[in-house]
Amino acid sequence: MKIYVDADACPVKEEVLRVAERHDIAVYMVANSWMRLEQSPLINQIIVEEGADVADDWIVEHIASGDIVITGDIPLASRALEKMAYVLGNNGKPFTEANIGNALAMRDLKAQLRESGEIKGYNPSYRKTDRSRFLQALEEMARHK
Repeated sequence: MKIYVDADACPVKEEVLRVAERHDIAVYMVANSWMRLEQSPLINQIIVEEGADVADDWIVEHIASGDIVITGDIPLASRALEKMAYVLGNNGKPFTEANIGNALAMRDLKAQLRESGEIKGYNPSYRKTDRSRFLQALEEMARHK
C-alpha cells in the first residue's frame, strides 16, 4: 500500500504524513511545483509539468489496487476508483463506487450554476471538524494494509 496525494491544494499534508509514519507507508506528494515538506524517507515529492490534469495523470499511471489516493478532485477520484484504489477527499469523506456518480453529477451541476451566475464561489471553508474526520478516515484506511 502506498499513499498518493494530489498535493497542489491539499490542506491535509501534515495529517497524511503523521498517519504514514505511524504505519510505515510510502507517500507520493504529486504537484506542479516544489513545496517545503518534512524530511522523511517515506516522503517522495513528485513535481510534474504545469498543465491541466498532469498531476492527476501521473497519479493514475502509478497507483495500484489497494493504494490510497487523497484528492478533492472528483474526476481524479473517479479514475482512481476504476483502478481499485481507496479514495479519500480532503474533507475526510471517502469516494466510493456507490457515491462517485452522484459526486460527478453534483460537480457538473454546480459548474453550470456558477457559469450562469446562479451561485458564486466554489467550496465551503475548511473546518477543524473536516481535519478531524480526515485524520480518522485515513487512519482506518491505513489499518487495512
